[in-house]
Amino acid sequence: MLIDTYGRVATDLRVSLTDRCNLRCTYCMPEEGLQWLTKSDLLTDDEIVRLIDIAVRLLGVEEVRFTGGEPLLRPGLVSIVERVAALAPRPRTSLTTNGIGLRRTATALKAAGLDRVNVSLDTLRPAVFKILTRRDRHQDVLDGLRAARDAGLTPVKVNTVLMPGLNADEAPDLLAWAVEHDYELRFIEQMPLDAQHGWKRDSMVTAGDILASLRTRFDLTPEDADERGAAPAERWLVNGGPYRVGVIASVTRPFCAACDRTRLTADGQIRNCLFAREETDLRAALRSGGSDEEIARIWRLAMWGKKAGAGLDDPLFVQPDRPMSAIGG
Repeated sequence: MLIDTYGRVATDLRVSLTDRCNLRCTYCMPEEGLQWLTKSDLLTDDEIVRLIDIAVRLLGVEEVRFTGGEPLLRPGLVSIVERVAALAPRPRTSLTTNGIGLRRTATALKAAGLDRVNVSLDTLRPAVFKILTRRDRHQDVLDGLRAARDAGLTPVKVNTVLMPGLNADEAPDLLAWAVEHDYELRFIEQMPLDAQHGWKRDSMVTAGDILASLRTRFDLTPEDADERGAAPAERWLVNGGPYRVGVIASVTRPFCAACDRTRLTADGQIRNCLFAREETDLRAALRSGGSDEEIARIWRLAMWGKKAGAGLDDPLFVQPDRPMSAIGG
């Protein structure tokens, strides 16, 4: 079991498969990209599967989410998914992706055992997409979403970050589109995870702003609190259901008290919080011949020291030293 001093138990493992990405989203990294990890620094496919096996067999992890960077850039992704889906006990598996390349891989990922996907899409306007991501790939994301739905990687969740002056007015249009295409839309408050450290609390679009905008066109009924559990998104029924919309208010409505996540970076570090300043090295233990039990012990100690909360709404909050692309969402 991965328990901390506040009694929280981590059962959800986020695994970053690569720090690389084929977009350059303005809220994540600079236009020129970052200094990528070397191949020797990255965990191998076998090392990733072994660590996930330790997590589910010895530490009580029940769900594995593959992230990046952009996980579809990992050459061995389909094989990794297949091997993880064959573990006993079998964890639930999902993938967070920007959707580029999903049209080509959705069917293979479903056959390998992937249960569902989250796809990032911040706008319905191709021109705004190009400004936000610095790439002209809007149609590729739409095609990827359709392929995921058709392959049965459902529910297909769409993650959206609203930015002032760019797409902040699109919330109602995005929700209408998601309902039409049978996607579950989730708005995410912009978090301080940009490599440029340009995030400012007073310039972000808040959960309150998002909900006020949605209510100009839709009737929103709060979901029963018991259904949320440890999920980061607060959800509302849209016009009485069955469709739902979620808001992940990491800054203005933090959910740290119910957090059940543990994170493995692409270079084999354990982060007990997305905003942690410290990491615990599992790669060294793997490569020095550490036993499964020894690695599990190190992992337990890493989670035991988890802090009460991230303190994102604190004006003295210090941004983490690695951008989102290197940590995994």
